[in-house]
Amino acid sequence: MARKQRFPYLVGSKWTSRQETWGWRHFQVVNRKNEGSWVFAEMVAACDPSVRFWVSAKQLKDASLWQAGWKSLQEQAGSEMPL
Repeated sequence: MARKQRFPYLVGSKWTSRQETWGWRHFQVVNRKNEGSWVFAEMVAACDPSVRFWVSAKQLKDASLWQAGWKSLQEQAGSEMPL
């Protein structure tokens, strides 16, 4: 029996960074990589495909760093988490 894949819907998902990352906030996952027990996502800026970087998929679950989907600054402000 095949093992269940962690983060099965990662590729193609869209994310908003809580802070500017290389000048941008909106990113899409274009690739994934499994390294042992770690899963990584290759992020590409929505407005500048030359901006690419890898991030741990676990970081994407951290609401203080990332939000699922593309959110406006007003939408982000409405869902601020208290520190």
